[in-house]
Amino acid sequence: MKFDKIHNKGQARLFKNPLLEMLTKTHPLVIWGMYLPFIIGMPIYAHRHFGYSGSKVALLFIAGALAWTLFEYVAHRWLFHYIPNTERTKRIVYVMHGNHHHYPRDRQRLFMPPLPSIILASLIFGLQYVLLGNAAFVFFPAFMLGYLMYGTMHYAIHAWNPPFAWMKPLWRNHHLHHYKDEHKGFGVSSTLWDVVFGTMFDLKKEKEDKSKVQELMFTRKQKAG
Repeated sequence: MKFDKIHNKGQARLFKNPLLEMLTKTHPLVIWGMYLPFIIGMPIYAHRHFGYSGSKVALLFIAGALAWTLFEYVAHRWLFHYIPNTERTKRIVYVMHGNHHHYPRDRQRLFMPPLPSIILASLIFGLQYVLLGNAAFVFFPAFMLGYLMYGTMHYAIHAWNPPFAWMKPLWRNHHLHHYKDEHKGFGVSSTLWDVVFGTMFDLKKEKEDKSKVQELMFTRKQKAG
């Protein structure tokens, strides 16, 4: 979804109703606080009640975290960047993800807000339980930890310079996604699936618009709009 102007201040108004508008916003710590008890508690429950060994818990946890990275890529590429052909679908895509490309500095919409997050997480756990049985009690929390890491990474990419040199490709991949070509660079927490599916930017050749990226970055001297 292309925009003539990307707003590096302010945020989109998604609903006229103030209550609905409020429900579209959240803070990262709220989402971490919601899910962290489950991420810690569910594997412990699986260990105590289902006899899962430490190694089995570890393997399921790794599998769940890896599954998140694929889910992240698929959702970002084919759901968030679905090409709408009606006014209704345009509206849905804009509310779901387009507003982020329109107002990339809106820190209140970098995580899914609590109510839809809980509904979706419940559906995902139910599906995983049907498919995996009791193993979902370890697979699901790892999957959700992947989501929390994704959201935190997304927040960091839009807020700060990469803290370590090895993280720079993640930052550049996402900046290029916003400012160069939104049909590439779908990985946020990992570039693994961009490499696998051929949507990774050639970071040695591609250049982002440095002036726009600089406007996107948060600084201590300039408060977010």
